Amino acid sequence: MKTTISMILLMASGVKLLAQDTYVFFGSFNRDKNTEGIYVYQLDTIRGKLSKVTSFTGILNPSFLTLSPDGKYIYACTESKTKNGGSVSSFEFNPRKKSLTFINSQKSGGENPVYVSAHSNGKWLIAGNYTEGSTSVYPLSENGKIEPYTQNFQFSEGSIDPDRQDRAHIHSTVFSPDFNYVFLPDLGADKIRAYRFNAEKNEPLQPAEIPFIQAALGSGPRHLTFHPNGKFAYCIEEMGGAVSAYAYGNGTLENIQRISTHSDDRKENFESSDVHISPDGRFLYASNRGDENNIAIFAIQNNGTLKTVGYQPTGGKHPRVFAIDSTGKFVITTNAVSGTATVFRRNAENGLLKRAGGKVRMVGVSSVQIRKY
Repeated sequence: MKTTISMILLMASGVKLLAQDTYVFFGSFNRDKNTEGIYVYQLDTIRGKLSKVTSFTGILNPSFLTLSPDGKYIYACTESKTKNGGSVSSFEFNPRKKSLTFINSQKSGGENPVYVSAHSNGKWLIAGNYTEGSTSVYPLSENGKIEPYTQNFQFSEGSIDPDRQDRAHIHSTVFSPDFNYVFLPDLGADKIRAYRFNAEKNEPLQPAEIPFIQAALGSGPRHLTFHPNGKFAYCIEEMGGAVSAYAYGNGTLENIQRISTHSDDRKENFESSDVHISPDGRFLYASNRGDENNIAIFAIQNNGTLKTVGYQPTGGKHPRVFAIDSTGKFVITTNAVSGTATVFRRNAENGLLKRAGGKVRMVGVSSVQIRKY
């Protein structure tokens, strides 16, 4: 009898240890340090419902977030869209206490930081500044503290649109799958800039053999993502309303396709924004803002090219950033203008999305990350 009870208790404790909670982190354009800027929710992975856990007040416009490889720290672009401002900030998240604690901030090395990425070794952070067209590289301490940047690269040249491409505008900073390269989509110059990244050097960002990939003129490269197999990459183009597909290998990108993220009846005023691939590598998703406010869904062919599947309205205005959870079961969108986040359940067979749970309201919500603990 005692043996049976002990086995039951052991099994119960084992289940508890194996159980994982899924947390969702939101950044926003809060415009005011006295209001909430970063939000943490828990995702019910059965019903798809979001429940608020905590939030952080005292930081301005934490517009884009990323997490450390171990999920312990959150790094945010702060003071985005703030004249003469621009910083990156660090926070510690404790899932046991459900607490979010500010660690420190550093200058971003330019105005309007819009993207930040962490290296897989947890020792480096790289951020992109949109308005002045620059990127900065930061060492990270073991306690999540951001040290002053050791490198800052400023770019200047623009492209063919005098209103939007008068100069460089770095819109994302994306590591290659092996973390040996960094790619910088430059909306202002119609280029995807490329650098080697040597994590052992004090100044890790080094020139690549091929310094940039030329995108279509007037297309405005914005965000870049790699296929799980590491053989393909996809860049969403904000101004051109398209996704360019590339074959990838050893720091080089070779264009294999360019496909519209819009239906055939739309010919102008594109505002394409974010791009992600399902963990199974079968489907690519791309968000469109403006009048459409939807997510375009594509099937990924064996050769890396895309085939349009359909479009899913996001249930709000201006879906700036979205995320797919690690299981591929859920997609969560942030609608910055309407101030809502929407959860969708993903059909793994056909890639289509269906609303799950309810909308959550957050002023200016602009970025989302999902993590299982």
